[in-house]
Amino acid sequence: QVQLVESGGGLVQSGGSLRLSCAASGRTFSSYHMGWFRQAPGKEREFVATITRDGGRTLYADSVKGRSTISRDNAKITMYLQMNSLKPEDTAVYYCAAQVGGAWGSRTHADYAYWGQGTQVTVSS
Repeated sequence: QVQLVESGGGLVQSGGSLRLSCAASGRTFSSYHMGWFRQAPGKEREFVATITRDGGRTLYADSVKGRSTISRDNAKITMYLQMNSLKPEDTAVYYCAAQVGGAWGSRTHADYAYWGQGTQVTVSS
């Protein structure tokens, strides 16, 4: 089991950048593929990005590809999401999650069992 806490959200102008962090507790962090999801008001939770246990492979949603970078530091038991060129449509609560089911690269939130409480990202136009 792993506990996750997100931070780094906030209010930013369109075109700006934010770096989200996901701090984990427990010594099992490196055994999980990890992912970022987001949920905007009135919308379904959607996949943003995922990274393998060792950080060697990454996968992004088309909506953030080229503007975002997912990374992790297993020694610090922390995962990151660097987001650049932010747009108003990026406004959402961002969640980090640990994958326990499915193959790596799953975009299905049901394959992720452990979730943080979320951090709000608001992009003004």
